[in-house]
Amino acid sequence: MWGLGRFVLIVAALALSGVAAWRVAQRWHPSTETYPAQGVDVSERTGAIDWPVLKGAGADFGYAVATTGAGQRDHAFLTHWDAMAAAGVRRGAIHVFSFCQPARAQADAFNTLVPRDPTALPAAIDFSYEDGCADRPDRAAMVADVAEMIRRIESHTGKPVLLKVARAVEGDYRLTEAFRRSLWAEGNFMKPGYGARAWRMWRASDVRRIDGVEGPVNWDVAVAQ
Repeated sequence: MWGLGRFVLIVAALALSGVAAWRVAQRWHPSTETYPAQGVDVSERTGAIDWPVLKGAGADFGYAVATTGAGQRDHAFLTHWDAMAAAGVRRGAIHVFSFCQPARAQADAFNTLVPRDPTALPAAIDFSYEDGCADRPDRAAMVADVAEMIRRIESHTGKPVLLKVARAVEGDYRLTEAFRRSLWAEGNFMKPGYGARAWRMWRASDVRRIDGVEGPVNWDVAVAQ
């Protein structure tokens, strides 16, 4: 039988290796040779961001959450929006979709807050399930609502939207089959393999640690059409 001392040493070694692996994971990002365009998506939950430092650390673009549902504005959005422009970071805005509120009102809330900017990246609509909203409309109603939202936001921004669809939502509603819009897919450390078409954006990590950001940040890569 192992002695207690040996057992403690083995446990300590495993713990240290786990810590080392976690630190590597926090610094990991996809190869810039394969994916030259890399950046972040942020919200008020991300914490303080020094955009010039973040740009110098490798962020070519940034997406900031603007609105959630029909009545919630992200308190940091306008600060991020202006700071990205000042730092020379390409910028885009995100609306977080609510299954519990009318799509038209959600689009209007987004359009009211987000300035028209022909140089901005395409607006993104984020579809994911959240605690606190149990509504699940049938697919036909969902597709009709999303179509109205897309029409109104695209009329405001002048560009086709980007659909940021979580795997679970895509499995239930097949939004990438219903709309010929670019997909922003999710997959921590692993390339996403869902959706009816190839993804244009990939959230590759939600734990990235990088200079210029106070805490962990969502890290994304983009590919050309």
